[in-house]
Amino acid sequence: MAKNWAYKTPGIPDELFNQNDEVPGPTKEEIRVLTISKARLREGSIVIDVGCGTGGLTVEAALQVTPKGKVYAIDEDQAAIELTKSNVEKFGVQDNVMIVRGKAPEALLSLPNADVVLIGGSVSLREVLRTSKDKLKANGRIVINAILLETACTAVDELKKLNFKDIDVTLVSVAKGKQINSGTMMMARNPITIISASKQ
Repeated sequence: MAKNWAYKTPGIPDELFNQNDEVPGPTKEEIRVLTISKARLREGSIVIDVGCGTGGLTVEAALQVTPKGKVYAIDEDQAAIELTKSNVEKFGVQDNVMIVRGKAPEALLSLPNADVVLIGGSVSLREVLRTSKDKLKANGRIVINAILLETACTAVDELKKLNFKDIDVTLVSVAKGKQINSGTMMMARNPITIISASKQ
């Protein structure tokens, strides 16, 4: 098992990841769990994580695919690249992760074909989805996490145009308990839309 996480199941607590004020994230624990589930990863899978940020999903995916697989983590921000690198090393998955600094979709072009593409939001989402389709193997999976409603709508529209099958849209609302003097207050987090689909 990896350093700092002695379990096979996803769901590393947020506070275990190295974080800083320059890079948003990590993707919250519950969202990571569902994202990994929707990705349907196997031992040996090849994964591309577009917009890796702090590397939360990169680490979770690397643990699932084991050293027999590979995760390619892409981000154009140098601070995100450094933070992802520190988390990959912290959890001991550096042997099956390659970190790539670059802008999507161009950064995907030199990567091998993948079983799964994870997208954490993108300014050029339509172009990233088109390139991702070309990079996915037959029946490969794509999972998009959208904070904005517009991003979710764009993702669904483009996936339909690209003839992806089994398009699934899940809105996730999570509230976490916070201890106050009189008891436990539930604090809501931003709702996230998770869109997943399979290549024809």
